[in-house]
Amino acid sequence: MAQDTPVDMVRQASTTSIVLGVLLIVLGMLALASPFLAAVAVNAIVAWMIVLAGIVHLAIAFRVHTAGSVIWKLLVGIAYVCFGIYLILHPTLGVISLTLVLASLFLVEGVLDLVLYAKTHSIQGSSWLLLDGIVTLLLGVMIYMQWPSSAAWAIGTLVGVSLIFSGVARAMMSFAVRKATGTISGQLAA
Repeated sequence: MAQDTPVDMVRQASTTSIVLGVLLIVLGMLALASPFLAAVAVNAIVAWMIVLAGIVHLAIAFRVHTAGSVIWKLLVGIAYVCFGIYLILHPTLGVISLTLVLASLFLVEGVLDLVLYAKTHSIQGSSWLLLDGIVTLLLGVMIYMQWPSSAAWAIGTLVGVSLIFSGVARAMMSFAVRKATGTISGQLAA
């Protein structure tokens, strides 16, 4: 079995990253095609994760040894399960609530992308991070300005746009890494 060279490993990793970028773009396009369905899907995923977290808390409750800890973990677990089930049964309310959470997420992601760009601005292809950060930050502000009247369509639309820009940024950065790796390996071979 031949051992992969560092260049081969970078090419494999960048190929995986490109495929993930394309997948993000496709998911973003699907979300744009049906924004309300995308919003309900996001709500359902979050709600089920909350239920799962509640089940974990309940399981942990029976493993702790002090009575106060058991009661506390049981109460927390029951609260998580009840809240998650409530969101599953009332998806519209969940979508409206998640709209504010999504706005906060986009604002934080946009700022972090801008910070990452500031640290990597000298790297070829990093301007895609700048574009991603600016667009994501603007999307977060847009959600706050439109809430709550447009929550049913905004969450799906904004998630779709963010997925597309993140996918494009990921693919373009991966292509830049592949190009740089090819240049370096060509120089080493010469």
